[in-house]
Amino acid sequence: MIVASRPHALLDVPTHYCPGCTHGIIHRLVAEAIDKLGIEGSTIGVAPVGCAVLAYDYFACDMVEAAHGRAPAVATGLKRANPENIVFTYQGDGDLASIGTAETVHAATRNENITIIFVNNAIYGMTGGQMAPTSLPGQVTQTSPYGRDVKHCGYPVRICEMLSELEGPEYLARVAVNNVKNVKAAGRAIEKAFKNQIEGKGFSLVEVISACPTNWGMTPENALKWIDDNMIPYYPLGVYKDRSAKEAEQ
Repeated sequence: MIVASRPHALLDVPTHYCPGCTHGIIHRLVAEAIDKLGIEGSTIGVAPVGCAVLAYDYFACDMVEAAHGRAPAVATGLKRANPENIVFTYQGDGDLASIGTAETVHAATRNENITIIFVNNAIYGMTGGQMAPTSLPGQVTQTSPYGRDVKHCGYPVRICEMLSELEGPEYLARVAVNNVKNVKAAGRAIEKAFKNQIEGKGFSLVEVISACPTNWGMTPENALKWIDDNMIPYYPLGVYKDRSAKEAEQ
């Protein structure tokens, strides 16, 4: 019989997340990867500004708080100063894909040997549900009450597709956590991203399609379905770049 237990790298404390928020699932997957790879004692996490701003209270490894959007720059400094450590950032779409776009792009193009966990729930969660860089065309938010109008606001930013055009990154993947099958696939991708860093392969980013029932104005159940019906068609799941795997095939 398999008995589920809390990963050692995830502290036994209540979290502040809203009911139905899938940050908790993603936290667990990160902690499970840390446990499986035996790296808790050498891992440094970088928390963002956003819904996961308190992530430093939830992981058992060392944690650093970064200014809004600057987590990849902070992670770069930590990794270069302490190359023996495993360094990861945990960021939302507002943090990474808006104010932190430059830090993300330049860390990727330099192929910095860090791991980024990018949570995409298509909305600014912590500050009340404003339109985010990843909000879908037509999506209703606090600042787009009639739906996102691409004529005025532009189109959503597809991070994996954009970064895949760069030569630098080692590994880029998009996953989701809205059903058991997708959660398992997300866990494998996150573990691979950490393993790439251990092996010195370079920049790995895993984009996780996540639910925000509170700011989407939905029940948790309907929010998971909304991911299938709306998010995944616009943000297709899959591996967008795996340089080592491609080189091995050649």
